[in-house]
Order: sequence, then C-alpha cells, then structure tokens
Amino acid sequence: MTATPDDCLARNEWICGDYLSTRREILWDATLQHLQLTFVSVALAVLLAVPLAVAARRLRWAAGPVIGATTILYTIPSLAMFSLLLPVYGLSASLVVTGLVLYSLTLLVRNILAGLRSVPAETRQAARGMGYRPTLQLLAVELPLALPAAMAGLRIATVSAVSLVTIGAIVGFGGLGNLIYSGMHTYFKAQVLTASVLCVVIAVAADLALLGIQRVLTPWTRPTRRAAG
Repeated sequence: MTATPDDCLARNEWICGDYLSTRREILWDATLQHLQLTFVSVALAVLLAVPLAVAARRLRWAAGPVIGATTILYTIPSLAMFSLLLPVYGLSASLVVTGLVLYSLTLLVRNILAGLRSVPAETRQAARGMGYRPTLQLLAVELPLALPAAMAGLRIATVSAVSLVTIGAIVGFGGLGNLIYSGMHTYFKAQVLTASVLCVVIAVAADLALLGIQRVLTPWTRPTRRAAG
C-alpha cells in the first residue's frame, strides 16, 4: 500500500496553495496577457462603435445595415470566427484582438445608438439655438447625455471580452485561457480552477471599475436624497 503524498500538487487537488507559490510568474504573465488583450480589444471596439452609432443616428438609412451587420457578426461561433480570420492574421495576438473587436461591436453600437436616440429633441433644439454646430453639439451635448447607455454597453462588452479571451488559447494567445486549456488536457485541477477564478475576478473588477467611472461621469443619474422634515 503506497503512502498518500504530502504535496497537494502530487495529490492533484483543486485547491492548492503550492500551485500559487510555485507558479507565481506563470500566473502573472498569463494575467497580464489577458488584461492586455481585453483592454486593446475593447478600446479598438469603442473607437469603431462611436462613429458607426453616430452615422446610424444621423443617417436613418444607415441604422438598419449597421445594426444588422454587427448582429450577424455576433452570431458567428467563436471557433468559426477565428478560422475565418486565420488566413489574414495567422497564429497571432492580432487574430484574437480582431475577433474580440467584432464581437464587441454589436453590444457597443446598440447601446451608444440607444443613448443618442434618448437625447430629447428639445435639448438638441436648445443647443442649435445657442449656436452649437453639429460637431460641437454631438461632443458637448449628445454624447455626454448618451453616456449612461453607452457605459452600460461598455460594461457588458468588457465582461464578455474577458470571457472570450480564453478562446484565444486555441492559437496560443488566450491569456489565462492558455492555462485552462493546457490544464484540461493534463487534468491539472489546481491550474484549471486558479485560472478560471482569476478570469472571474478580472471580469468583476473591470465591471466595478467601469461602474465607478460611470457614476463619476454621470452625476445627474444618481438618486438625490430628499431633505428631512
């Protein structure tokens, strides 16, 4: 009868402090790559989504094609999306970033457009009456008032991107997904659980950070306390 190993790594337990202490650098590198892929993807998606939403708002004929195209992109399975992009980008981080950008567009465009459409017509008329040109009106009036809806879309897109980054493990650029993928193949319980938990932590932290930014940028949306008495 063999003795039970004293090392939780040798016993292949799900929760193992030795894994954290001995794989600190690996976990840090994977987390850093995960954060970089998420941030770059969402940032690029925002840069594309804002002009698309503005065009859909200003040009009524463009709204249908823009919403339709981004929705179709969102319905493409992730493995199929990466396969379609593979001939263009090869096995690179750009492949993962491009896929995440395309997936984020529908969430961002829809919410930004909804925010722009929610701006009262009276407010636009007042801005024009004050001499605001269309560009200044957009930047100083419409986009700030559209922020609550836009930030809601940004929060959803960011959390989704944190999750979808893991799919990039199939091409070697999946951040923490690389550890989950390899851990599943070797049935390395501690690695799978630790990497999965870190993904959840990143998603929750990002959502809370964006919620805080939203509250700072949109103070008019906070509930006001009524004076007692």
